[in-house]
Amino acid sequence: MAKKVFLSFHYDGDVTRCQRIRNIGAIEEDREEVSAQRWEAIKGEGDQAVKNWIAREMAGKDAVVVLVGGGTASRKWVKYEIEKAWKDKKPLVGIRVHGMLDLQGNKGTYGDDPFGKVFDSDGTPLSRYVTLHNPSGGDSKAVYATIRDNFESWVNGAVKRSW
Repeated sequence: MAKKVFLSFHYDGDVTRCQRIRNIGAIEEDREEVSAQRWEAIKGEGDQAVKNWIAREMAGKDAVVVLVGGGTASRKWVKYEIEKAWKDKKPLVGIRVHGMLDLQGNKGTYGDDPFGKVFDSDGTPLSRYVTLHNPSGGDSKAVYATIRDNFESWVNGAVKRSW
């Protein structure tokens, strides 16, 4: 059964990979994908406008899925989305997408774990709690197949903070 999920990702680096994952059919879409121009317009309105947009988009979602590529861990808004999901006690999980091809036919680079850069109130990195799945496969098609075949179970197993 399709889940309502909020996908967090580095737009410039992984938007193509994100779109392929949306096409798996395991995600219940209740909004239009944000174009690069729309995202730039939202950012241009200032940090509070971005935070408000994230809050609206994340509301009512069953989980937050962080799609991790080469630059994901260094992105300000990905970090904020992880912090917000944790604070709001949303189920949270990560999936590495660097093995999938972009529109130019290039694989991404292996990036740092973004959950290791976000901390609980006691200073514990969220990487201690949140699973970051690394799909198997020797090529892009195999990586995609692993994600397709496991996406729903990975989302269902997402950690939800209870404290």
